[in-house]
Amino acid sequence: MAQKNNFQFSIREYRPSDQHVVMSLFKDGIFEHVYPAFFKAMSHPDHIGVALSISMAGYVLGGSSYFQALLFGSAWAGLIYYCCHDIYEGYMMRRQSADMADIQASYLENPDNGFWVAETDINGQSKVVGMVAVTGKSGEEEGERFEDWNGGVTGGGSELAQDAGDGSYGEMCHMVVAFSWRRKNLGSQLTRKALDFCKERGFGRLILDVSSPQTAAISLFEKAGFVQTSSHRNTHANRWFSNLARINVMRMEKLI
Repeated sequence: MAQKNNFQFSIREYRPSDQHVVMSLFKDGIFEHVYPAFFKAMSHPDHIGVALSISMAGYVLGGSSYFQALLFGSAWAGLIYYCCHDIYEGYMMRRQSADMADIQASYLENPDNGFWVAETDINGQSKVVGMVAVTGKSGEEEGERFEDWNGGVTGGGSELAQDAGDGSYGEMCHMVVAFSWRRKNLGSQLTRKALDFCKERGFGRLILDVSSPQTAAISLFEKAGFVQTSSHRNTHANRWFSNLARINVMRMEKLI
């Protein structure tokens, strides 16, 4: 398929020989969100107020010491960074011990699941530069999912979720495009691959979860016709960490 800037990508099913590069993409694709999450959290008015208060306390306790003020403020910033890092690292470790531990068994041995990689030719050699996965779900599993969220807030798209929630659906995950290959329409192609697979399997819709710092991904999905139907902060991390990091997990979906 021809792309902008004359780049060509082919999307094919995952092979066992792809494991190393896929796991590398997987880890890089998760940890790259830590800094955006950190800066987003630190720019919140509440956190700015706390940082200023802590810095002032350090200044006073240190006997008008600017160094002590900086030290106290840095300690607060370090705590927020640790919370953000812990949330994404925890997610990565959970997935590594679950579906990503055996991609072949988790995705390719079930006809309702799929895992694909995107390749491009570089100096005559094929290189994997992106990936995406879909897991088939039943309507009953969605009910359990909402209970597990423990207080998720339903947004304005809840009517869409109810209309499409009677039968099976697909859940998209692990969509990653290597940094140097972004803005070349590959993300849209991977999304289309997932949608086409769901259509072939007879799923009524495709859903996904995306964290609030992933602004580029959210924009991509919105352009593809996805709408937000709910949000929550159940990141499976310590509740205090989730509150301090101020990371929301947004659910988006598209009818097929």
